[in-house]
Amino acid sequence: MAGPTAAFFDLDKTIIAKSSTLAFSKPFQAGGLISRGAVLRSAYSQFVYLVGGADHDQMEKMRAFLSQLCTGWDVQTVREIVADTLHNVVEPIVYDEAVTLIEEHRLAGRDVVIVSTSGAEIVEPIGAMLGIDTVVATRLEIVDGRYTGEISYYAYAEQKAIAVRELAEERGYDLDRSYAYSDSVTDVPMLEEVGNPFAVNPDRDLRRIAKERDWPTLVFTKPVALRARVPLPQAMPTIAALALGGAAAVGGAWWLQARRRGPSA
Repeated sequence: MAGPTAAFFDLDKTIIAKSSTLAFSKPFQAGGLISRGAVLRSAYSQFVYLVGGADHDQMEKMRAFLSQLCTGWDVQTVREIVADTLHNVVEPIVYDEAVTLIEEHRLAGRDVVIVSTSGAEIVEPIGAMLGIDTVVATRLEIVDGRYTGEISYYAYAEQKAIAVRELAEERGYDLDRSYAYSDSVTDVPMLEEVGNPFAVNPDRDLRRIAKERDWPTLVFTKPVALRARVPLPQAMPTIAALALGGAAAVGGAWWLQARRRGPSA
């Protein structure tokens, strides 16, 4: 008997049209968590993220920057901000094509799993909005109700592939008959784990690899008003919102801007 199958999705630029980290920059500023300057850097990074990719070193620099940025943030404040703004911020930027694809996999009897470098605090409520079965995401350390800036689990690159294998072992997924979707070359290890990998809005390097390996390429372009597609649950007030790593893909943007300004900037 063939085992059950699953569809594994990255989040940023695969399910949603923006970086999940940067989408919340203005609500975080309004809540007093980040400065206007940080919002402006986020806007610049968002632009670069949408038109290009970033290599591993650039992603690591952004991860370090975001870890430093969130150090000391009060978890309850973050929870309140995301509960108040989640639907308004995220709903308009979900790809219609991704929603359709998720629905098709569910109708085919497959589990749908988001595997994202973004923080669990933001990926989990997005998953709840979409009816996702399982979320694997980066987790931040919390001590005495505040983020320490340390990362307890970093769902990035090869770690995503490990997570897929562990879920397959736990649930009996037949990976040869399963599916995976991502926009980033850093997710090649995850895409290699399944028999049906797809490049979605791929960066330059992933586009090249997909062509070499004859992987299908999908282009998602239509954000949808999600309420018109699926019934949305109420926002979850107990889930904090700090999308840390998914914006790792935008790391190069902030870092390159800093380099252009020079060491004294």
